[in-house]
Amino acid sequence: MLNLDPALYVDPAVLPRERDTIFTRTWQLLGPVSQVKDRGQYVAADLAGAKVFVVRGRDGQLRGFRNVCRHRGAKLLEEGTGRCATIRCPYHQWVFDDTGRLVTAPWFGDDPDFNPADWPLEPIHVAEWRGLLFAAISPETDLTTQLGELIAELADEPIETYQAAATDRVVFDANWKVYTDNFVEGYHIPGVHHAFFAAIEFEQFKTTAHKGFIRMTAPPRDGLFYRGKWLWMWPNWTLSLFEGGMNTSRINPLAFDRTEQIYHFYFADTSEATASKRASTIAGNLAVVREDYEVCVATHKNYMSGGYSSGPLSPRHEQGVHYFQNKVKEALAV
Repeated sequence: MLNLDPALYVDPAVLPRERDTIFTRTWQLLGPVSQVKDRGQYVAADLAGAKVFVVRGRDGQLRGFRNVCRHRGAKLLEEGTGRCATIRCPYHQWVFDDTGRLVTAPWFGDDPDFNPADWPLEPIHVAEWRGLLFAAISPETDLTTQLGELIAELADEPIETYQAAATDRVVFDANWKVYTDNFVEGYHIPGVHHAFFAAIEFEQFKTTAHKGFIRMTAPPRDGLFYRGKWLWMWPNWTLSLFEGGMNTSRINPLAFDRTEQIYHFYFADTSEATASKRASTIAGNLAVVREDYEVCVATHKNYMSGGYSSGPLSPRHEQGVHYFQNKVKEALAV
C-alpha cells in the first residue's frame, strides 16, 4: 500500500473536482439539530466552497437552500447560527420566505416578463439522525446508506440524549486530506501526542475500516477523559466519545491549502454544577487535536516542495488511511 500521490493534495485544480464528486454528492454534518429547534432558527455553512443554510419554517418543517440570492448571487446569511422571519439579501434587498419563495424584489420595475414565482431559492436536501443535522446538495444516496455500519456501531450509545453545550472552529494551512490522513491513524501518537500516548495502552491501539466509517480504539489509563473510541465517517466528519458526552467535528476545505475544522461538544449533564468539568474536557479535547495542526502544516509544505514521493503505509496502523484514500481515488476516478 502506497500513500496517495502528493499532487492530489497540492494541485489547486483538484479541489473543484472534489467539490463536484465528493462534497456535493455526500451528506455533510452541520452539528446538533438543536441549533434549529425553534421556528425561524437557521444554521448557515460552507461546504467546500458551496454556501448553504437550513432553516426551521413557521410550519415547523426543516428546509435547506443554497445560500445564494437568485438575483446576482450574493450570500444571503452569514455563516453560523441565527434567527430570521424572512431571508433578506443584503445586496439588493430581495426578500424570500422560509419556504424559499421570492416575496419582494424592490425597485425592480414593471417588467411584464418578470414573475417572482420563477425565482425561488434553490433547495438542498436535509436530514436528521439521532440528534444530528445533515445537509446535502445532490446526494448520491440517502443518509442511512452513507452512514452504513455506523448505525449499528452507535446503536447502544445514547448520543441523541446529549445536549450541545459548546462549539469551536480552528483554521490551519494544510489540505483537508493531510489532516484526514492524520486523524484516521494512531501511528503518530507516540511522536506527536506525548501526554495522550502516556494515557492509553498504545500497544493495544487498533484501527479497523468498516462500511462508511473507521474505528480507532485503545484502552484508556486512569485519568484520560476519552473513553477509548474515536470514529471517522466518510467523507469528512468525526465523533469521539468521552465520559458523559461526545464531540463531533467536520473537516471542511476552504482552499486546496487551507482547512477549517468545526467542533461541537455535547454533554449528558449541562448543569452549572458540572461547568468546570465540562470546560476541562473541552480544553483537553482541543489541546490534543491542536497538536496535529503543526505537523499537518509542515507535511503540506513538503508536498508543495516537490521533495516527497508516495511512501508505504503500515498494514497495522494505517488501514484507515488506506480506506480513506481509496474512497478519494474512487470519487476522483484516479
